[in-house]
Amino acid sequence: RPGSGGGANRAPKAKAGDDTENVTGRNSVLEALRAKIPATAFYIAQRVEMDDRVKEMLAIATNRGIPVMEVTRPELDRMAGFDGVHQGVAIKVPPYEYAHPQDLLEQVIDKGEVPLFVALDGITDPRNLGAIIRSTAAFGGHGIILPQRRSAGVNSAAWKTSAGAVARTPVALATNLTAQLKEFKKQGVFVLGLDGDGDVSLPELQLADRPVVIVVGSEGKGLSRLVSETCDQIVSIPISAAAESLNAGIATSVALYQVASLRAAKN
Repeated sequence: RPGSGGGANRAPKAKAGDDTENVTGRNSVLEALRAKIPATAFYIAQRVEMDDRVKEMLAIATNRGIPVMEVTRPELDRMAGFDGVHQGVAIKVPPYEYAHPQDLLEQVIDKGEVPLFVALDGITDPRNLGAIIRSTAAFGGHGIILPQRRSAGVNSAAWKTSAGAVARTPVALATNLTAQLKEFKKQGVFVLGLDGDGDVSLPELQLADRPVVIVVGSEGKGLSRLVSETCDQIVSIPISAAAESLNAGIATSVALYQVASLRAAKN
């Protein structure tokens, strides 16, 4: 049964070089707090002008138990960086702690559910990552798998774009994506790659009710050769001739919706 293996090497919890981030600016900070980014501190300038946004930030920080620190404007200038705009507010965001793909698979199997994961092959824009996390949460996916190298990570931009879905949908880090996909295959998970030249059209997909990981490539290059060769099927999404392609986030949403619909129809 799926989940009975575990030969892949354990991945580190955070990507090398990841560090605490500062989110600055009234709109950005408010959006981040609304999206439940796990802020560890809220910084506010001395004698700051109190508008409705600042009042809401203070209320959210207080309700969530986030420490409120009053600091000087030069200190906020330093936090915002050379060309940053802080408007008197900032929050500190710790590095995201990634899961391990094998742990995610085992957790889903233990709950008696049919695994549905999304793996990203070369997605480098954190806003795309955030949008894909949001879609995965919306359509019942169990998690996202990222390669350790050449990939966007879960930072403040991904948190905001996900509209808080990162808090509900785990993201795992694979030391080597191809090796991890092969490990999943050994454990009964089917690997489906999305590509416009796929040999299977999404409406004809026969594997939706099986354990599945959907692999999405970069918008510029698509799936890498090694990942493509690892896939059990390459699936295409039929689109109008007027559109050359779909961006990665939309393609993922369409594929997840189709899988969720086919699963619902069989239950």
